[in-house]
Amino acid sequence: MKFFIDTANLAQIKEAQELGVLDGVTTNPSLMAKEGITGRDNILKHYVDICNIVDGDVSAEVIATDYESMIKEGEELADLHEQIVVKIPMIKDGVKAIKYFSDKGIRTNCTLVFSVGQALLAAKAGASYVSPFIGRLDDISTDGLNLIAEIRHVYDNYDFGTEILAASIRHTMHVIDCAKIGADVMTGPLSSIEGLLKHPLTDSGLAKFLEDYQKGN
Repeated sequence: MKFFIDTANLAQIKEAQELGVLDGVTTNPSLMAKEGITGRDNILKHYVDICNIVDGDVSAEVIATDYESMIKEGEELADLHEQIVVKIPMIKDGVKAIKYFSDKGIRTNCTLVFSVGQALLAAKAGASYVSPFIGRLDDISTDGLNLIAEIRHVYDNYDFGTEILAASIRHTMHVIDCAKIGADVMTGPLSSIEGLLKHPLTDSGLAKFLEDYQKGN
């Protein structure tokens, strides 16, 4: 399972990279704005700054919602850095754009996916990643994890190469459950990854080891 961090915060990205388990980054206009990154030129520069920190894929989202503008914007993003994956919304023109980029050898991440049907269309169009938003489904009393399982089943039926990127991860148990189900990738906050480190028996065991060591010295 690949670990992506969902943020535009360079310090958090560096921290995750230094942990040694980071495989990539996802971000979006909202996360950029949260870090005070506004204006097209500043956003493009920030994507490059992120690519210079991590070794893996960096999803960069188009703002456009019509086909021609998505193509223009997506090509501009792809030209920024070889690690860039163009993030495209799950809409009709978005599916058309994914097919265009797939034919051109440009990798894509189909975002805002909330159903198996949407995931199937994205895979048929040649998306590199599909991003089901499990946390947002949980917010409306729908089982987000079940969607991951259903997409996994369909993709395995037809041997699609599209990777399932579990998005809108809210906490550590989401990460563990997605790993059990078979998501190819998770993307979430740094806290969801660091939470995997924690267990009270590890803490108490280490404290006991140190206590016993001090007794012998």
